[in-house]
Amino acid sequence: MPLRPTWKGAIAFGMVVIPVRLYKATENKTVAFHLLHQKCHSRARIVYRCEDEGEYFGLADTVRAYEYAKGEYVTFEPADFERLPLKSLRTIEVSAFAPGNQIDPVRYKDAYYIEPEKLGERPFALFQQALVATGRVAIARITFAQREHLCCLRPDGDTIILHTLYYHDEVRSREGIATPDATTRPEELELAITLVNAMPAGFRPEEYEDDYRRALEQVVEAKLAGRETPQVAPSPPPVADFMAALRASVEAAKGKQQADGRSKERSA
Repeated sequence: MPLRPTWKGAIAFGMVVIPVRLYKATENKTVAFHLLHQKCHSRARIVYRCEDEGEYFGLADTVRAYEYAKGEYVTFEPADFERLPLKSLRTIEVSAFAPGNQIDPVRYKDAYYIEPEKLGERPFALFQQALVATGRVAIARITFAQREHLCCLRPDGDTIILHTLYYHDEVRSREGIATPDATTRPEELELAITLVNAMPAGFRPEEYEDDYRRALEQVVEAKLAGRETPQVAPSPPPVADFMAALRASVEAAKGKQQADGRSKERSA
């Protein structure tokens, strides 16, 4: 299925205006479940009930409202949100540039591919190349989904990806989170570093799959076929002898490394 743009507008880069479209870069792939009435297994539906008249109604019969006083509301139509006095409603206005590693990864939310309109291809390419040459990302704001998002524009290959970011007051303080109150010995650290180096290096996303989703699918298939699903053995308890556990882990990692090497040689 072709991607559909989620937002259309322009990037404002100084006096340069670049017309662009945004496409959601990620999607959630989970096994979908439905809520059924336990008694008869009929599909459950969400309905709303009017407090004054006792009438039941659906989502299509609702209207958004802001409570400005107890029991007093002012209502909003979809068009009202399109007329907000915000530059970021139609423009991604760049306000600053920063090194990419200056943004704490905890602040990243969603990712969007940016595609230039035909008239914006040349300035878009210039903007992307400037980000690459300076090693920076652009800091900006954008409005969609009925809120203004802080965001950064990051070069990726020949294009740019927009990441929405959490605002400063949306990131929780780590105050109260316990940190290790323990000392380590040099030989322990050396062995731990050996283990890190013995394990596979680098991140190859194509090597990882959603095992939870796959396990759920297996359970669904087993239920449909009337079979019992295999049980996974519980996690082993922590080993009391920490150094022995490290040494055993290093030996196991080295053994796997050698086996993988032999397998690659046979494949070649």
